[in-house]
Amino acid sequence: MTTAMSRPLVPAPATTPEEPKRPKRPQRPGWPALLRAGGGTRYVVALAVDAVGSGLLRPFLLLYGVEVAHLGVARSGLAMTFGFLAALSSVPFVGRWIDRGARSAAVAGAMLVRVVGVLLLMAAPLLGGPPLAGFALAAFFLGVGNQCWPPAHAALVAAVAEEHLRDGALAAGRAVRNAGLGVGALVATVATAGGAGALRMLAVVAALGYLLAGLLVASLRVRESGSARPTVSVGPKRRREPRGGLTALDLANLPYSFNFNVLEVALPAFLVTTLHASTAWGAGIFVGNTVLVVLCQVGVVLWLARFGRRTAMAVSGVVLAVSYLGFWLAGLAGGVWAAVGVAAVSVVLTAGEIMYTGSATALVVATTEPARLGAALARFQLSSGVGLAASPAVLTALLALGPAPLWLSLAAATLLAAAAISRWSPPVKHS
Repeated sequence: MTTAMSRPLVPAPATTPEEPKRPKRPQRPGWPALLRAGGGTRYVVALAVDAVGSGLLRPFLLLYGVEVAHLGVARSGLAMTFGFLAALSSVPFVGRWIDRGARSAAVAGAMLVRVVGVLLLMAAPLLGGPPLAGFALAAFFLGVGNQCWPPAHAALVAAVAEEHLRDGALAAGRAVRNAGLGVGALVATVATAGGAGALRMLAVVAALGYLLAGLLVASLRVRESGSARPTVSVGPKRRREPRGGLTALDLANLPYSFNFNVLEVALPAFLVTTLHASTAWGAGIFVGNTVLVVLCQVGVVLWLARFGRRTAMAVSGVVLAVSYLGFWLAGLAGGVWAAVGVAAVSVVLTAGEIMYTGSATALVVATTEPARLGAALARFQLSSGVGLAASPAVLTALLALGPAPLWLSLAAATLLAAAAISRWSPPVKHS
């Protein structure tokens, strides 16, 4: 009888350890998934309608003051500047509203307040009183909507989108908005040939667009219940936690924000006054920029996600600085080749813009506790608004000194801002 102890030992078959399976790379989400993640179909429609309304009116507001209100160019520009600067005062209030939980209500408010602005624009001649004051008041309400929309939109997307889809959803929303702005501006360009009557009609259509978009967003009823204002216990009482002042990210954003008016102010002026090129070059560059942003925004943002938001924003500053140097060098060529060179370098400027807009707001969201998100987005929007308001005067003053002071100053300031973001921007709180 053989026992278990007396059985011959049979060597176990040799086994080779299994190689660990490589994790499958997650599939890149498509446009439908990103748009659904960023608020759904109703929100996308609202974004598109609102953007078309802005495209119909915003680029031609100065022309409205000249042709309809009969204020003249200088007085219309002064009223617009005053109204837009005054509108910056509303941004901290919308930040506090967001921190109390408002999401869709804040976006809807930013859309609906512009209805008031358009109504004032159309009613100013009928109300009597100084037409300049009425035009400035209309510009104020339109400016409130324009300044408060970006932080409100970012907060809503941050509330409804999953974290791994958030950056792409923000980019998809911007692409939809840029497309709508382009369509509206194109329609308005054709319609403005009809004179004052056509401008009044554009204002009516823009107001209806703002109203429809605002009502669509208001119907979403999105709130962030976890965004109550943070408090710190001190004995039997509770005090509010301090929110802090401007961060390195907010200050560094100022030179970055100049890039938008480089395309709309500095480049057209540089082409016409310094290079003596046709105005068609500036218009063509603007159209090309819009098309590239719409087509490439989402893909570039998803590709940049592998490098991190801080790195992406810092690199975007380097790319913008390279484009400014490129404009300076292209201008040295003279003749038609200078205009061709500027048009080619504008593609680099567009790449930097896409990288910047795709990473900046996402970096603010990622480096901020949810309970303070509204205040952080408001501070960042204030720095952008101040840069946008100041840049036309700064850019034209530098250009009056010559191409080198303009482009070299912009390149140096943007490189310093990129270094500051890389070194001193706040730590990421969550992915």
